[in-house]
Amino acid sequence: MNRVYVCSCFGITEQQVKQHAESGACTPRQIASACKAGTDCGSCVRRIQALLGRGACPRRELADQGQPVLAELEEAA
Repeated sequence: MNRVYVCSCFGITEQQVKQHAESGACTPRQIASACKAGTDCGSCVRRIQALLGRGACPRRELADQGQPVLAELEEAA
């Protein structure tokens, strides 16, 4: 398996960021809440923004309506 690391501080991969986005994390701050990526040195925040910007957030409509959008997120192995 080819792992592309987004956050070297916490060992978070591109795939993990995508999984959290599919679960409802639409912003870098929500990704940070889910897995800590972007909360230490901050060098990965732009990469996270780029990953989130490539596809529509599956739950953005819910967020725009003020409804909860984050599901329980399990630690990805």
